[in-house]
Amino acid sequence: MTSTTTAIWKQPAQVWAVAFACVVAFMGIGLVDPILPAIADSLQASPFETELLFTSYLAVTGLAMLVTSWISSRIGAKKTLLIGLALIVVFALLCALSGSVDSVIGFRAGWGLGNALFISTALATIVGAASGGSAAAIILYEAALGLGIAIGPLLGGILGEQSWRAPFFGVVVLMAIAFLAVLVLLRGPEGPRTPIPFSAPFTALGRPALAVLAIAAFFYNIGFFILLAFSPFPLGFGAMGIGFTFFGWGVALAVTSVWVAPLLMRRVPRTRVILIVLPLLAIDLVVAGLLVESAAALVTCIVIGGLLLGIMNTVLTEAVMEATDLPRSVASSAYSSVRFLGGAVAPPLAAALWHAFSATVPYLVAAAAVLVAALVIFLGRSTLAHIDDEPDDAAVEDAEAILIGDAA
Repeated sequence: MTSTTTAIWKQPAQVWAVAFACVVAFMGIGLVDPILPAIADSLQASPFETELLFTSYLAVTGLAMLVTSWISSRIGAKKTLLIGLALIVVFALLCALSGSVDSVIGFRAGWGLGNALFISTALATIVGAASGGSAAAIILYEAALGLGIAIGPLLGGILGEQSWRAPFFGVVVLMAIAFLAVLVLLRGPEGPRTPIPFSAPFTALGRPALAVLAIAAFFYNIGFFILLAFSPFPLGFGAMGIGFTFFGWGVALAVTSVWVAPLLMRRVPRTRVILIVLPLLAIDLVVAGLLVESAAALVTCIVIGGLLLGIMNTVLTEAVMEATDLPRSVASSAYSSVRFLGGAVAPPLAAALWHAFSATVPYLVAAAAVLVAALVIFLGRSTLAHIDDEPDDAAVEDAEAILIGDAA
């Protein structure tokens, strides 16, 4: 472990360029969280309209994941990375300059396309260029993922104190630097390309084990994104308070995803971990709904939710990698697509429930969705029995695919 840790810091410049771009790309997941109330106020938008900022981003990211492997297998990794980064720069700038919430919603969709192209290619690029072997590269990617998830809401909160537009301008600057770094520093010939059929991810969803996991992930992500995207409204904090809250959430998620989940999976079968953690997450969401009027209680539930979500992200995605004999990039793309379509449904659903009933109801619906996910896994456990036996020679490849799924 010591030699691997040492190797992480001895990387060529091109690896650091892609790793930096990864941090910034992953920041986009939670960046808008702290400024949702500010956008609603400034653009005279309802909470339902504001939540569509998540929906457009997640829906396009999910749909694009079905074709990104097909694209990158034909034009190469560097071009795919640069196109993704360029799209994020352009659409983040257009978000910052927008004068209506409808425009921001539309431009967030373009941002989602760029993000899908980038994140689906970044890990393979780091692994291919890193020194010290795949293990060092994967740990470096994990660090970038964790940093991005944690820093995104914090940066959004700090810049959001100035203006709701400031976080978007911040992303433009950082992503432009990342684009130039990748353009200049990512050099050398790429390996031989193996074109992936366009139909591969669609065909993959016909496999029973993958279908069970994808359906479970659809409902699980409803719970995930109700907690993430709806909570800024009942919290009642300013941008900075929301940013610090979800910084804690992101740190919790990163810690359990990187360290706790692998520890659990070495001792407990994957399906059992899922069937233990999902009910715990449902309880956390119910408590959040019942105590939603207390900001301190809600913050506590959000951070505890981050701990549980980190475990689930890693365990579910690793289960997907063992579910079929398909190429892992194909299985990951198919699964991630369905998973994030569930996430796209959640934010406006939560806003509509809040408007029609109360702030408690969205969390209760989130808990019910998580329990549906657990029921799907329980009913499909015979189909999933083989995912609890992992062949040793697949460990590194699985780890790579897990990180792609978590980042998506």
